[in-house]
Amino acid sequence: MRPGGNRGWLLRLVIAFGFAQGAVSMARPAVSYRALALGADERAIGVIAGVYALLPLFAAVPLGRRTDHGRCAPLLPVGVVLISGGCVLSGVAGSLWTMALWSGVMGLGHLCFVIGSQSLVARQSAPHEQDRNFGHFTIGASLGQLVGPVAAGALIDGADMTRSSGLALLVAGTGCAMALTTLWGVEHRETAAGSRGGPHGRVPLGRILHTRGVPAGILISLSVLSATDILTAYLPVVGEHRGIAPAVIGVLLSVRAAASIACRLVLTPLLRLLGRTALLCVTCLLAGLLCAGVALPAPVWALGAILAALGFCLGVGQPLSMTTVVQAAPDGARSTALALRLTGNRLGQVAAPAAAGLAAGVAGAAAPFVMLGALLLLSSGVAARSPGGQRRGGGAGVVPPGRGAEAGLRRSSDV
Repeated sequence: MRPGGNRGWLLRLVIAFGFAQGAVSMARPAVSYRALALGADERAIGVIAGVYALLPLFAAVPLGRRTDHGRCAPLLPVGVVLISGGCVLSGVAGSLWTMALWSGVMGLGHLCFVIGSQSLVARQSAPHEQDRNFGHFTIGASLGQLVGPVAAGALIDGADMTRSSGLALLVAGTGCAMALTTLWGVEHRETAAGSRGGPHGRVPLGRILHTRGVPAGILISLSVLSATDILTAYLPVVGEHRGIAPAVIGVLLSVRAAASIACRLVLTPLLRLLGRTALLCVTCLLAGLLCAGVALPAPVWALGAILAALGFCLGVGQPLSMTTVVQAAPDGARSTALALRLTGNRLGQVAAPAAAGLAAGVAGAAAPFVMLGALLLLSSGVAARSPGGQRRGGGAGVVPPGRGAEAGLRRSSDV
């Protein structure tokens, strides 16, 4: 399969990602509810949410290095198995520390799947298709984030939270295993040329991190993912404080995910209208204000409207940061650059829940959303100051053969 050819592999990958992300999105609030039933406070919830990202924090770069010089598709089934196992074992765990452990296994599995799938999209997409294909790829994540919280809310019963949250985690693990049914074709269609690292040697991490566009892309991605993660982990806590039922919280989280899907479906025309720099700047700015608005004691319908607008804004950051990092990275180091982006994400997922737990313990359950609002406003400023190269009205430019990452950065990336 040549880059830019038949995209049946992309559809199968999106479906598999939907199953995997749906399981994680179902499991994260279920873990929070199960931990609450086992006596956890806001600080403990923050620690458990942080452990989810702790193992991936150390594993991302070695996995990226390996993927740059080998095949990426085998990481996909490994990720599915680890996610399924983490969900099931969290559902039968009887203590907070074992829940934290299996949450970490779940996070490691998600990392394996994401590194493998993002690297596959980068290799199998022509440069001018990367914005579109990464946007379509992340629809799988949004579909999972749409279905997972609703399913968790439907299964979790406030009267018997320990049993019902355990059942939700078992269902999540089973659902994730369904991803294996669509991965067979994806694994066996990775091109031989795309599965090799090529003649390039190992690029130093410092060189990658100093490449123009990479640090800004990492920060924006970190901010957007931290906001999504804290919403998933802490909205149940806000719901408990405000008397909102778990089923309603599940619907609210799914409203946010549905808005992200809508955003990614219209991502190409938005890029043509505004260009990448303006689009990232405006959406991060609005997301920061809306995220802080979650802290307000608004009625449920108003909270739903805030989350819908927030989901639309957050839907921009992840696919565009993937394209930015891929096209900015030196040849032979694109998977490593994606892994560094994921390391930044996981660093945010470790630090943000810990900071959120401290903030919630001191100032209440709504305080983490104010903190996230400030982080997104900072990202908006970084996006605004980033050097631009994409002209308004243009899509992602085609990188001329042989020009490599520098041409891709000048013509296709503003961040």
